[in-house]
Amino acid sequence: MRALAEACLAGAEDGSLSFPQILGALTEGGFDGYLVDYRRTTATYYAADGDSVDLTAHTTEGAVAARLDPEALGEAIREAQAGGPDYSYRGFCRKAKAAGCAGYLVSISGRRVLYFGRDAATHVELFPS
Repeated sequence: MRALAEACLAGAEDGSLSFPQILGALTEGGFDGYLVDYRRTTATYYAADGDSVDLTAHTTEGAVAARLDPEALGEAIREAQAGGPDYSYRGFCRKAKAAGCAGYLVSISGRRVLYFGRDAATHVELFPS
């Protein structure tokens, strides 16, 4: 279980796995979601049976902005979804933090991501069809 979570986090960070590939692997491995906390640089993967795995995530430059800017965050999300040649997960994290995103919760069963700011503002993004 831990090895799968580590592989998915490493795959995101080094660009070898796409978001859909990560979701597929986690689902097959019995996970139903995960939480990335930019301020603590952690990622927690939650299994459907109630177990969880805590990992240390990479550090990106810059602090989390004081207020969540849904427009700027949405732009970073669209860029990630497009997956262009200049896209990187680390770049996405940098842009998300600059847009005031303190972290995000992925719900595989809910097919959505809940982004949250330091001010407890939220932005919900449904998985693309």
